[in-house]
Amino acid sequence: MKTLSIASAAVALAALSAVAVPSISLAADSSVAFNAGVVTDYRYRGISQSRLQPALQGGVDFTAGAFYLGAWGSTIKWIKDGGGDANVEIDLYGGYKGEISKGVTYDIGALAYQYPSNKLKPSANTFEVYGAITAGPVTAKYSRSTTNLFGFANSKGSGYLDLSATFDVGGFAVTPHIGRQTVKNTGASSYTDYSLAISKEVSGITWSATLVDTNTSAYTGAGKDLGKAGIVLGAKMAF
Repeated sequence: MKTLSIASAAVALAALSAVAVPSISLAADSSVAFNAGVVTDYRYRGISQSRLQPALQGGVDFTAGAFYLGAWGSTIKWIKDGGGDANVEIDLYGGYKGEISKGVTYDIGALAYQYPSNKLKPSANTFEVYGAITAGPVTAKYSRSTTNLFGFANSKGSGYLDLSATFDVGGFAVTPHIGRQTVKNTGASSYTDYSLAISKEVSGITWSATLVDTNTSAYTGAGKDLGKAGIVLGAKMAF
């Protein structure tokens, strides 16, 4: 199977901008937005979901005032590496955003990670609730699973604390991040991840480069460390 390079994917993304998207009649405070992209490695909370290989991604977001709903998907490989049978991840989410005071906002919601027919036991399907507070450029977010976490047995109640910030540096968005994943009843699987992303929109496509690392190792059957340090390149278009 041929992999898709960043360059060829960018051409495909640019072509999408010339395709008419069907108009949708919405209320004045409502909107629908689509996105499509490609990355050289799909990292989630620092761990590669695509066996350190490229992934295709895309989604749709609907907003109505302070409420939002969305769906997002990506190609993956970790389910099959774990003995299951799923090639894609589909995320379904919704929530509410509001303002606490000037410059301070909050975001609360829920997210379902779905791996169709994953066949893992326990199932990899996961449901989380989350809450975030943003003050200026800094965001603190906490997510808590209400089911087993990504196939870990007896892991209901696992949590992820995410601290990040976004700064404008010479026209580039610079985003440092640190996160801590705790896996309930499996302390040895808890770990910390770090990243530093730089991105910039050019001609409707947001280009990004992200340095990612963790303090853990997650080996596949082929001996690849999915938690090792690496640089992820990406191209994403919203339309």
